[in-house]
Amino acid sequence: MEKTGSAKHHEGARLKGLINEYYPLLAVLAGFLLVVSSLGPFTNGDTAWELDATSGVLNSGLPYANGYYLIDQPPIGFFLQAAWANIFGLSIQEGTVFTALMGLVCLYLVYVIGAALYGRVTGVLAAALMAFSPWHLILSRAYLIDVQCLLFSLLSLAIAVYAFRRRSFGMFFASGIIFAVAFNTKLYAVFALIPILMFFLFHRPKRLLHAVGWLAAFGLPTLIASFLWYETIAGINMSSIILHSDFATHNAAGVVPSYFFAANFVLNYGVGWIFVFATALALVAGLAFWRDNRSLLIVDAIWLATILAVISVDTALGATFDLKPPYQNAVKYCYQALPYFALLAASLVPKSVAAIGSVDKSKIRKWGLRVLCGAGLFLT
Repeated sequence: MEKTGSAKHHEGARLKGLINEYYPLLAVLAGFLLVVSSLGPFTNGDTAWELDATSGVLNSGLPYANGYYLIDQPPIGFFLQAAWANIFGLSIQEGTVFTALMGLVCLYLVYVIGAALYGRVTGVLAAALMAFSPWHLILSRAYLIDVQCLLFSLLSLAIAVYAFRRRSFGMFFASGIIFAVAFNTKLYAVFALIPILMFFLFHRPKRLLHAVGWLAAFGLPTLIASFLWYETIAGINMSSIILHSDFATHNAAGVVPSYFFAANFVLNYGVGWIFVFATALALVAGLAFWRDNRSLLIVDAIWLATILAVISVDTALGATFDLKPPYQNAVKYCYQALPYFALLAASLVPKSVAAIGSVDKSKIRKWGLRVLCGAGLFLT
């Protein structure tokens, strides 16, 4: 049946409304694709190693490197790369196309989380800040499983956020399933537990039995999936989770890592001083308005705790325990912190707008807030 003129007009208006609503996000995603597609693949020893493991999946069904060594990483990332390679061919060039698409989805998930907790403007800005950071651009053009791990970590977090909002046990269980995928892509996904569990403590069911049931439902998929891989399929024992080769290779004699190496990477290479300063200013703004919106202060504290945990663990592994991979690969070991930097820095915009609209303040505080919001809008 042919549609009436009013129906066509209604659909056109709806489409126009959707475009007007989402074109900033679409512009960010399109811009990311244009920039990342102009970059050549980033390669190092790890990318060659993981390409070999993907080849092992295609040839034998398991991620064997060098034809005989079952790589000491969880398997899902290699199986996903193998599925892509089975269609488009196995090469660094083709594989990094898949990685870039995973990076694109990460940006959308950052938008979803930011929009849910702060508003759409913050979500779009957080996606933009992350999209054009050198950190994300480099890893989105590397044949590595880090971006895939981040994608599933962010998806698990996004589902958990909505689960708490809707008091949905089913959604929290789904978040646990996705986290199991993330953890069995790369062990770095463990950092996603920090925001998820902190949100859980804030929104947990009031009855202890219900809270325990929620936690059990979340954790069970990870335990089952890990047991199946490490004990049944790979036969390399569950202890392999913590006996990874990265935790057994020490720095060369005479190399003494500084305790500031991870922070130095973040400040000078990962995101930059302005990005970090905007993040710090967002925290200050959140503290300034904590009486007006305590829930946002909780969100800020969760992001800060996650960032500090990621950087502190890498620092401890590289400097305190003198381990070579964490010291030389802060770009990968600290990567899970990047979305939370972006979300915090982007939240400076609504906080600055709130500062502009504040009234009935003392003259000193009023001028202090004006300086704060002016700096915030300039930086972001």
